[in-house]
Amino acid sequence: MTAHAVHPGYAATSLRGHPAPARRSAPARDDERARRLRDLRMDERRRLIEGASVTAAELAAAGPLLDVPTRPFPAEPEVERTVSPQGLVCFDGNPYSVPPGLPGAQVKVLHRLGEDDLHILTVGRAVVAKHRRAPSGSGWTVRDAGHVIALERAVLASFSDRAPCESKVRRPPSEDALAEAERLRGTGTSGSATAARVVIDLSHHAAVADRLWTAPTPEEDHVE
Repeated sequence: MTAHAVHPGYAATSLRGHPAPARRSAPARDDERARRLRDLRMDERRRLIEGASVTAAELAAAGPLLDVPTRPFPAEPEVERTVSPQGLVCFDGNPYSVPPGLPGAQVKVLHRLGEDDLHILTVGRAVVAKHRRAPSGSGWTVRDAGHVIALERAVLASFSDRAPCESKVRRPPSEDALAEAERLRGTGTSGSATAARVVIDLSHHAAVADRLWTAPTPEEDHVE
């Protein structure tokens, strides 16, 4: 068979008149070959898992994904709070009660996501209260019945059965007391003269207040 020379203008056309396939560069051909080998190897390579020889495709088909969980991840946010003088601890916009005897103490509020209850713990991780969580920001005061009874008992126990203190008897000042008061004032005069003396003159303040209640005249308004 004799070789025929091909004109340069017909390099992109085969001898039968059909377009010649586009040539790929060497890096593109290498990438395509590597991808095919990788896909073939991942699909056909067999692995021994729990005594059974399976491929990656067989393993993926036999192990479907788990269902989406119906409840959130059980994380436990924890915040530190100070007990108020009323025996309350604020959390998420709602105050919760604690047993009496803890005002000013540092406690921790623990709430697990997805649960309706919250726990109040001491610094030593001892649970002192458990409450049903109120809606966030509702401002509800949640008190435990046991805490209310204990607080009432603590208040009643602080009362005393001793006789009340005698009321103070108001007596007018004696003559000696009035004389001593005059001496301290340095007046040396009788009580009537002291009462007649004006200590503070409020007439100037009254005049200023009267001017503030009235609108200024045009002449006063242009005075610099």
